Amino acid sequence: MDPKQIVADGYDRIAERYAEWAGGGEGDPRDRNLDLLLGRLPVGATVLDLGCGTGALTTRRLAARFAVTGVDISARSVELARHNVPVATFQHADMTALDLPLASVDGVAAFYSLTHVPRHQHGPLLRAVAGWLRPGGILVATMGAGDLAGEIEADWLGAPMFFSHFDAAENARLVAASGLRVRSARVETTDEVGAAVPFLWVVAERPRERTRNTT
Repeated sequence: MDPKQIVADGYDRIAERYAEWAGGGEGDPRDRNLDLLLGRLPVGATVLDLGCGTGALTTRRLAARFAVTGVDISARSVELARHNVPVATFQHADMTALDLPLASVDGVAAFYSLTHVPRHQHGPLLRAVAGWLRPGGILVATMGAGDLAGEIEADWLGAPMFFSHFDAAENARLVAASGLRVRSARVETTDEVGAAVPFLWVVAERPRERTRNTT
């Protein structure tokens, strides 16, 4: 089966359950990294939320401060997101197929979504993100911390689910190779049903263009 179809169908089945399960708690890396993004950008900035899900976990907080567009491959998730966060804009789309204008957004969030994308597409997607960001724009993303070419978990919260990622060092290299400047890249663990699962949290910035000295 197409890995992306597995992800789309899976989240169509478990959208509500996932939002409740992943709601976070004390010490959740999602909350700390979201606070970082909220603190780095000015009110009214344009932000792209890749893998927005139902909007309840990340998009709602972003939309209280920014002009947000959420993108998700799950039609059910997008349907719920439009209801949960009516002030934001949502697209039902494959994030790797987005065609956005260059230098059109100030920030990109990708929380726990890139690991559902086949890893051979991570490099091209990161290069696209670097192009969408304005100079000084910021990416905050969750990436894999271990090497996994591609795996289908038969029952993940009640549905089959696909995962794929490189290890932490290769992921940091891919971000830097995209043209972004890596500000931080650290492995943090997320509690998943009593198990501590490591992820690489990356904060990266599109370099500002240097002003030429004409004197």
